Amino acid sequence: DEEEFFYSRETGGTIVSSAISLTADVIDERYPPADWNIYVAQASDGDNWDGDSDSCRELLLKRVLPKVQYFSYVEITTGEHQNLWFEYEKLRQAYPDTFAMQKIEHSGDIYPVFRELFSKRQDSNA
Repeated sequence: DEEEFFYSRETGGTIVSSAISLTADVIDERYPPADWNIYVAQASDGDNWDGDSDSCRELLLKRVLPKVQYFSYVEITTGEHQNLWFEYEKLRQAYPDTFAMQKIEHSGDIYPVFRELFSKRQDSNA
């Protein structure tokens, strides 16, 4: 349920690429990019199964980013960046206008950060 989804504090190995693959499948099956403006947001502690973070980067690069208007990643950790962050930094450098990242330390900051990341931007050509 919604309560468990948003507030569960499960621990253990995470394989993030399965969620990214599912995201790509949902886009392919339900939301043709020609008909939809697609925005994706991911929040994570950044910890990922060894060797899976490069798979996440490749999946995003090949199956998700070409179909979306914007992708936002928020890492929630009080320590150093985790392995997923470093792979995603490569994407942010390649797609600076459509791929955003931010680190926060407290889960309560997720909403305000996403609100900022997805705020309407002023068109510099206007």
